[in-house]
Amino acid sequence: METEHDGTMGMVGDMPEERTGRREDLLRVAADLFSEKGFYGTSIRGIAKKLGVSVSVIYHHFENKEGLWSEIIDYSVRILPRKLELALNGGGSATDRFRQLLRAHLEASAYYRKESKMFLVDINRLSVAGDSVGRDIQRRILDIYVQVIEEMRREGLIRTTHTKIVAFNVLGVINWYLRWYRPDGPMPVDQIYEEIISFVLYGVIGNPSGNC
Repeated sequence: METEHDGTMGMVGDMPEERTGRREDLLRVAADLFSEKGFYGTSIRGIAKKLGVSVSVIYHHFENKEGLWSEIIDYSVRILPRKLELALNGGGSATDRFRQLLRAHLEASAYYRKESKMFLVDINRLSVAGDSVGRDIQRRILDIYVQVIEEMRREGLIRTTHTKIVAFNVLGVINWYLRWYRPDGPMPVDQIYEEIISFVLYGVIGNPSGNC
């Protein structure tokens, strides 16, 4: 079962690696503030104040606020497309692989909940370079979903030919989950995953009566 990390963990392959030291403390505090207040609502001075250091300490490690934001994305959201590709290549029918894809996406989003949330909220508010990186990540994720949904369409499970619209709708469900999910909520996380996956599957394939 995946749990939300505390911002002090990096990833090497699929294995966590402990992140320690002043730079990692800055990343952790910045992720907290970015996810809570957004990119424009968070200042370098505010990050320094919460961490109890001078502004110059932050500029020693990062050129500017966007550089700090980008490094957080690098260790978290940027690895998501690769994780989804691995899940999709896990074998089985298109529906089985779609389930595996959804599960992997939900687990990764829960583990990097704060980072995923700040990515979704602020991706269109960055410089051209920052925006380009974000759009590439979004495009790769969308392509992965379109691929498996198209396979399901060819198997006769989906009747619409607008598979990209279906993919956008599915991603909307997963991204909204980042807004309401709370690790300390009353429902076990595995049950939440199954509820979301069942909702998406029936929404994609259609209800048992066969009505559109």
